[in-house]
Amino acid sequence: MGHAHASTAGTAREGAWRFTAPATASSVPRLRHAVRDLLGRQTARVPDEVLQGALLILSELVTNAVQHAALLSPEIGVEVSLGGGRLRVAVEDSHPYRPRALEAEPFREHIGGRGLLLVKTLVGEAGGRCDVEQTSAGGKVIWAALPLI
Repeated sequence: MGHAHASTAGTAREGAWRFTAPATASSVPRLRHAVRDLLGRQTARVPDEVLQGALLILSELVTNAVQHAALLSPEIGVEVSLGGGRLRVAVEDSHPYRPRALEAEPFREHIGGRGLLLVKTLVGEAGGRCDVEQTSAGGKVIWAALPLI
C-alpha cells in the first residue's frame, strides 16, 4: 500500500508543495486529507469556501487520473501552490489523452463522467481558471486556480 509523499518549496505564506501517490482509488482520500492538513498549517489563511471547493476539485481530478490514466500512469503527482492571491491545485499523470468536460445533457442520465464538468462549474463560480497542459514527458497536468478573496 502506497502513501502520499510531499516535498516543500517556499515560505509559510506562499509556496508550492508536491505530493506523489499511486494511481489507486485509496489515493483520492489520502491526497485530499494531506492537502487539507497542509493548508491548515499555513499562516496564509485559505477561506473555508475556497478550501472546500479546492478539495472537491482535487478529489475529482485525482479520481479522473485514477480511473482513466492508471494503466499508463502508475503514479500521479499533485501540486498545491499558494501565491499571488490564489490557491492552485494541479494533478499530473503520464497518460497523453487530453480530456474534455462533457456537456450537460438534461434528458439523459449519466452515472459517471461528469467530474470535469463539475470542476469547470466550481472554478467558474469562484471566478478562477482551469486548463489542461501537456507535459514534456508526454503526459498531462490538469490544474485549477481559485482566488483567495
